[in-house]
Amino acid sequence: MAKIRKGDDVIVRTGKDKGKSGRVTQVLKDNKVLVEGINQVKKNQKPNPNAGINGGIIVKDMPINISNIGLYNPQTKKADRVGYRILDDGKKVRYFKSTNEVVDV
Repeated sequence: MAKIRKGDDVIVRTGKDKGKSGRVTQVLKDNKVLVEGINQVKKNQKPNPNAGINGGIIVKDMPINISNIGLYNPQTKKADRVGYRILDDGKKVRYFKSTNEVVDV
């Protein structure tokens, strides 16, 4: 069970996009994630008529290290750390460390 999952709302804590927020689109290996609208780069792409790809400059999201983002806490409206807790019924859930509120029910 990962602390950051696909579909989570996150806030960037460090780097050039510090303070920006977005939604996780993909969790990659090596503790990296793709967040929509964060860590964007411009790339020159060659046209490939056989594959139907137009040439030009495209903007794409690059991976960001999972340690540089924090899960968005709607109560405090800030990035928060996440821990694990086992409920009485034996279910393992994530919770916000600042408010002790369960993230996923």
